[in-house]
Amino acid sequence: MRRTKNFWVLLLLLLAGVVLGGFIGSLAEGISWLSWLNFGEAFGLKDPIVLNLGILVITFGLSIKITMASIIGMIIAIITFRWL
Repeated sequence: MRRTKNFWVLLLLLLAGVVLGGFIGSLAEGISWLSWLNFGEAFGLKDPIVLNLGILVITFGLSIKITMASIIGMIIAIITFRWL
C-alpha cells in the first residue's frame, strides 16, 4: 500500500521551519559566533496601504524577513517531510 504525502503537511512544516528558524536567528543575534544566523534581507511594503471606505477601514501590509536560520529551518522541514 502506497502512502500519499499531503501538500498541507508540507506547507505546515515549511511554515514551522521558517518561524522557528527566524526565532533562533533573532536569539542568536547577540552571540558573536552565531550572528551569521540572523543575516538576511527584509522585503515587502514599508508603509501599509490604507483603504478608507467611510464606515470601514481596511489596512493592507506585508513584510517578510528571510534569514540564514529560516533557510536552514526550511531545509530541515523538507528533510522531515521526506522522512515521514
